[in-house]
Amino acid sequence: MLLELFSEIVATYQRHGWELRRALLRPETCAALPETDLFKDARLIEADFDGLWFARPSSAGREAWELRHVAEQPYALFEAFETDEDEELREAARHEMENRMRAEVVKV
Repeated sequence: MLLELFSEIVATYQRHGWELRRALLRPETCAALPETDLFKDARLIEADFDGLWFARPSSAGREAWELRHVAEQPYALFEAFETDEDEELREAARHEMENRMRAEVVKV
């Protein structure tokens, strides 16, 4: 069931031109997922929530990134970066998006 949810989310994004770049996975999720090549091109990152980072080209030469929470109820955060934006600034923005997602989805 868990693998089906991940697969469904990835397939939906890919149909719209998104590429899976990173997978944020809880340790228990890693343990529960069977062997799969679903994440073969993505960077796997241990986290306290399950989320998938997707990217694709955006308008005016920008690059769009979306962080999608892995759950039945869709929830995602979006950011578009300028082509000349420094990678360090992009990474800081992605980290802030992860913190915002964490505040919404992680139960204390």
